[in-house]
Amino acid sequence: MGFTNVITIRPYRATDASVLTEIYTRSVTELGSRAYNPDQVGIWATLAPTAERFAELMDDGRLRLIAADENDQPVAFCDLEADGHIHFLYALPELAGTGAVTTLYDALEKAARDRNIAKLYSEASELAKGFLLKHGFHVLERRDFEVAGVPIHNYAVEKRLRPVT
Repeated sequence: MGFTNVITIRPYRATDASVLTEIYTRSVTELGSRAYNPDQVGIWATLAPTAERFAELMDDGRLRLIAADENDQPVAFCDLEADGHIHFLYALPELAGTGAVTTLYDALEKAARDRNIAKLYSEASELAKGFLLKHGFHVLERRDFEVAGVPIHNYAVEKRLRPVT
């Protein structure tokens, strides 16, 4: 997949599911090695939802946004659950540094504000943590855990969109 700077943010379509698996896997395997060792990257990649699982997840009422290229092909995706949880924010590796993920994130945050969601929160990888910190999130804690016997970590992060009442 080539990439130009022409990005359109659009809703998820059922036909996108198989491409989301590819985006997730490429993001983890090609970018994950910047912050995680090969065993960690390998185990993380095994957690990629299948196209069928993505289809189920994306049909549960959550907001689903796609960053599409000039051919309307997904190059990044994110979701937003009703309580402000961001489960997915993944992009093809070649999008790193292009601003495309910021455009996608900005659309997600606008949707959250439009829905009067008080805070956004997520479990961020080392790489996602840096991106989210630049967008106003803060780290609550580092979470160390194991997946199939492989130690790995992420961060609980959140961003208040309005004051606590």
